[in-house]
Amino acid sequence: MPGPFTVSEVSDGIEMLIRNLLFAAAILLLGVGVKNPYHLELLTFIGIHTLLALGLNMLMGYAGQISLGHAAFYGLGAYATGILTVHWHWSPWISLPATLALAAAVALLVALPMLRLSGFYLGMGTLGFGMIGFILFRGWSSVTGGDSGLVGIPSLAVGPFTFSSGVRYFYLVWGTVFVSFILCERIVRSRVGRALRAIHDSEKAAAAMGIDTSRLKISVFVLSALFAALAGFLYAHLVSFVSPSSFDFLVSVRIVTMVVIGGMASIWGSLLGASLLTVLPDWLHVFSDYEMLVYGLVLMVVMIFLPQGLTRGILDLYERSRNRREGRSPSA
Repeated sequence: MPGPFTVSEVSDGIEMLIRNLLFAAAILLLGVGVKNPYHLELLTFIGIHTLLALGLNMLMGYAGQISLGHAAFYGLGAYATGILTVHWHWSPWISLPATLALAAAVALLVALPMLRLSGFYLGMGTLGFGMIGFILFRGWSSVTGGDSGLVGIPSLAVGPFTFSSGVRYFYLVWGTVFVSFILCERIVRSRVGRALRAIHDSEKAAAAMGIDTSRLKISVFVLSALFAALAGFLYAHLVSFVSPSSFDFLVSVRIVTMVVIGGMASIWGSLLGASLLTVLPDWLHVFSDYEMLVYGLVLMVVMIFLPQGLTRGILDLYERSRNRREGRSPSA
């Protein structure tokens, strides 16, 4: 039987509980306090992008496996539910498990050969998968609508209670994000999370310690794909329209940038990175023709001055400020 919890474990558990309660309170207050429909929709998109970044962070940040084709799973989730509800007239709630099952099956088929690669080769392999997904979304026009897109995706509803763009959909998305955060925190703090970090540090050393590295890498790849497909499901039923341009290579780059800027191996960094990269186009709309250049510059600046991401950088600044107030040296 496991022994009693240590003081450190109890303290960490209380800290996590308080943090999650504050997060839930912030979600509730934002839903009530934000009245502007545009701002509310922007916050909803931040939630969808947070799911994307969170899933990729589990793969890149914790397991150290790069993916440059994550937009394909995002698009798979959106198109799968769109096709099932528009062409086959399924209920969106019935299409959800089917969409997630399809994403998991595709991720498993991709991961089995792909995760034998590493580093640059893995990045190129996942990039190729993303390109195949984009070509399929655009080329299978009889089903996906091609470049014209797939229209008429129904809104989510439970009886007479309809989730449309507004406070209801905001709470649906952020409730999903909240549950996802708790799930990822539990994984990270478990033996599985420690094993993933061991793989990130040295896969050979992790294997020598008896960790089934292949199984864990495949599992976290599938988990990452499920988060992306779930985000695609929520996106499709929010905008009621999907097109291939929403899932191209630039979207994969944007998701990677969210993870890196927010902070890899940081669950809360996923939220910070997704928030910044979602509002950045509004702030820099005059540079819309140079989107890739702007993202590249932002990524370069963060990597030079905050190599561990914004989350770690903000925490370091806070620690330095507290040490100065208490009259301690930074190394104390």
